[in-house]
Formats: sequence, C-alpha cells, structure tokens
Amino acid sequence: MKKDFLSITDLSKKEIIYLVDLAINLKEELISNGENIPYLKNKTLTMIFEKPSLRTRVSFEVAMTQLGGHAINLSPADIGIGKRESIADVSKVISSMTDIIMARVFKHSLIEELAIHSSVPVINGLSDLEHPCQILADLLTIYEIKKNFDGLKIAYLGDSENNVTHSLALASAILGINFITASPSGYWTKKNISQTAKKFAKKNNCQIIETDDPIKAVKNADIIYTDTWISMGDESEKEKRLKIFPKYQVTSKIMSFAKKDAIFMHDMPAYRGQEVTAEVIDGKQSVIFQQAENRLHAQKALLVYLLNNSKLS
Repeated sequence: MKKDFLSITDLSKKEIIYLVDLAINLKEELISNGENIPYLKNKTLTMIFEKPSLRTRVSFEVAMTQLGGHAINLSPADIGIGKRESIADVSKVISSMTDIIMARVFKHSLIEELAIHSSVPVINGLSDLEHPCQILADLLTIYEIKKNFDGLKIAYLGDSENNVTHSLALASAILGINFITASPSGYWTKKNISQTAKKFAKKNNCQIIETDDPIKAVKNADIIYTDTWISMGDESEKEKRLKIFPKYQVTSKIMSFAKKDAIFMHDMPAYRGQEVTAEVIDGKQSVIFQQAENRLHAQKALLVYLLNNSKLS
C-alpha cells in the first residue's frame, strides 16, 4: 500500500527518527564516496510547482539524480492543474507514468486531492497549511548539532499562523520537544493545529505553549527559529505586518535570553533587518546554511523510504 507524506503527522516518532538516521547515513555516504548508491535507479519523480522555489526544486531534483533516478519539473503553464485539466485527471495521468509525485501548492486541499487520485506516493513540498519537508531537514540539523531531541526547547518568533510553524509544532509534540511560539494577537497557530499538537504533547510529556511575549518564549531555549513576516499570499498585508511584527524581530539581545549554546534557524528566504538582524543570521549561532543543505539529505531519505515502502520492525 502506498504511503503519502502530506503532513508531518503522517509519520510516527519511530519513522521520523528512522528518516533522520537514514538521512545522516546518505549524507555520510555521499561525503565519503563522492556519490550515493543508486537506490532509485530508473525511478522518476514528477514535481508540480504552483509557487516559485529554490531549496525545494534543487533538493528534490539533485536528490533524484544522485540516487540514480530522474525528476521532471511541471510549472503551472505546463499543466494548468485545476483549470485546463482537473486535479483528478492530472493525478491519474502522472501516477500512471511516474513513480512518485511532489507538489508545492497554494491550497492544502489540492495536495489532498492529488493524493486521493494518485496510485503512487504524493509528497507535500509546501502548502498553505504545512511544510513537512522543511521540518525533516530542520530535525536533521537539530539532531546533528544537539545529538538528541529529548528535553529540547524550540522558541519560534513571528507569524505563527504559517505552514512552517504548524509542521514544527506538530513534529515537536510527536518527538517530545518543548515548543513555544511568540506572536501578536491574531497571528497564532490555527486552532486545529494547536489542538492536535497539544494532544501529541500530552502523550509525549512535553509542552506546546503560545504567548505574545518574545522574552518569555526565548528564555532558556535551545533553538530560536523565525520565518518571514510576509509569506507568499500575504503581500496585501505587508504594511500592516511591518508595523505589528518588529517586537518579534530576532536580535542579539533576544538571543542572549536563550541558552549560551542556542542555535538560530530560518527556513529561508530571509529578510535581514525585518524578522532577524544581519548580526544574528550571519553570526556564529546561525545554522541556516547547514539547515538549507540538509533539505537535500532529508529529501533523499524521504524518497528512498516512500519508494521502497519501507517497513519498520
């Protein structure tokens, strides 16, 4: 039976840890040998992009190439999904000819419909609700640096009603990581996401906390994370957001409230002088480029896992 990856909650704690370990092994194999074993020889990934992309496009295409497979890129002009052809028809046609689908879309409902009609695994490369592929790379980065997930505290500052925060909150709760967001009123995580995360957190003995106080959020944090204040689709609110969010900018002063060995993370693209100062993002505590590179290694692990339909004992 095929396995889709539409939400980070499609993976159990055991599966997430398995994928992090697999990503580390694939990364080490590439560094040591200069190449990976062609685990995906003769396999083809179809990539559907409604939104522009840098890290998602490069990481998936390079991942398939380095694993011996092939990737096809389809832009809106190529297929007109939901307009020129129905989502169901596109899904059925693509899945009859290729082995796996990744889509980076505006509406989460589109990726869900793709998965319903696809006979092959479907990956959410980003939607308005979640960004689970980014979070796999984030978890890989955290594990490489902190060597563990147990007892960590992640503080997220800025717009919490976005896809990265949603997936990060859910992943933290599944893994037993304490997660706290600091955002202005009206920009907290969606209620259904928050409720789901808190259910997981209760089960896994950790906390999911929301506040409007950035200092409270970052105190004794191991990881401080932020994202753009103006995501794709939020451009009409730009002026309003630029007035509301400066209190949540990650500065050296904000970083000083976290643990001394705290790291700074950002999924990028980043806007220096808005959500984070240049001093922080380009400073010693920043791991943004390790985090960006790890999109490649995390994507490789995910592709191998889904295409091999791995069974965990």
